[in-house]
Amino acid sequence: MDRAKIYKNVKDINEEEFVLPGTPLCAGCGGLLALRLAYKVLGQKVVILNAAGCFTLLSTYPYTPFRSSWLYTAMACGPAGAQGIRDALDILIEKGSIPKEENLKVVVLTGDGSAYDIGLQSTSGAIHRNLDFYYICYDNEAFGNTGFQMASSSPYGSRTGTTQPSDAYPMATEQQKKDLFEIWRAHKPPYMATVSPAHPVDLSAKFKKASEYKGPKLFITLAPCPTGWGYGASRSNRIAKLAVECGIWPLKEAIEGKLKHTYIPKFKPVEEYLSLQGRYDHLFKPVRNDFTIKKIQKGIDRYWAPFLKLTSCKR
Repeated sequence: MDRAKIYKNVKDINEEEFVLPGTPLCAGCGGLLALRLAYKVLGQKVVILNAAGCFTLLSTYPYTPFRSSWLYTAMACGPAGAQGIRDALDILIEKGSIPKEENLKVVVLTGDGSAYDIGLQSTSGAIHRNLDFYYICYDNEAFGNTGFQMASSSPYGSRTGTTQPSDAYPMATEQQKKDLFEIWRAHKPPYMATVSPAHPVDLSAKFKKASEYKGPKLFITLAPCPTGWGYGASRSNRIAKLAVECGIWPLKEAIEGKLKHTYIPKFKPVEEYLSLQGRYDHLFKPVRNDFTIKKIQKGIDRYWAPFLKLTSCKR
């Protein structure tokens, strides 16, 4: 990767492909588009430790779409596997068994079910040890590959396979989404960011910037999911853009813990985003649930209020 490269527009994005087409993932998967873009910055010299999840389908022996190395781990131990690979590479290079030119970037690739829940313990340990690795979480806001069950990443008001709307729970999911970004930020890693497949220049610039830091580097990408979210595959990019423009998916980064938003949205009403997805149908029909829709909007307003006050931006 060219360290001097600056990403100002889509023409600056590498045209070379490192994730080839024809994978068995769902059509319109937003997470796959984000991974494809990330690879264009990371390049071919990477080894991916994939914690079990939707992306486990990507590389199924003897076929693979990758022009790089790929290993599977259980859901709970992606960062532990990354530690072993990183240590092995460092030892082999130090002994002269392999030249420095054959060094690889170590990348953990995981869904939100592992990142927010099952794998959080090993992740915390890896950050504490200052492991030099990239951690990419594709967040489709549920346990996607086993029936779209609720996870601690599932947002308030969404329907999942295990939180169906009912008379007792008309909002479906009553819990609020866990804030993985702030959990990581409390560990004070050198670099972390949220990204979106609908903002490729922002995504590319962040991966380039992360390469300048040694230690744990977090990327959480919104992963619009046609099958779980209930929309046509061609709408993934539109939904990803709306998530950013209504403010429910902030684009931000933190360097050594210092937070900065990399994009200030137009703040469209959140119902424009919600109404396009089947997982929120129960908020609009057969009777509109104004209480839940307003509560979701208030949560967005509450998040942005202190940042807009600091920057003198207005809603």
